[in-house]
Amino acid sequence: MTITKSELKKMQASAADACKLMKVLSNSDRMMLLCEIGQGEKCVSELEAALDLHQPTLSQQLTVLRKEKLVKTRREGKQIYYSLASEVAVAVMSLLYKHYCKK
Repeated sequence: MTITKSELKKMQASAADACKLMKVLSNSDRMMLLCEIGQGEKCVSELEAALDLHQPTLSQQLTVLRKEKLVKTRREGKQIYYSLASEVAVAVMSLLYKHYCKK
């Protein structure tokens, strides 16, 4: 079976997208944030307390997750709430949980 140039370009684009996601997930703080947010919408103070991450690190990693569109935000008064925004990230996190957290 021969791959056409069009199919090859699509595969290359998909591979680049997958690598981009894996690069974001390769940071343990971001991984823990996604696990915690995956349990339900959380505000910054809840994430800080649950994961024992200090504000500068927490803000930096949440910015990466927002920029990569893995989380979305909702403002309520002074609080910003985070929830998962990527179905692909949810599926990958579910697989990782199954293989690494349920041992």
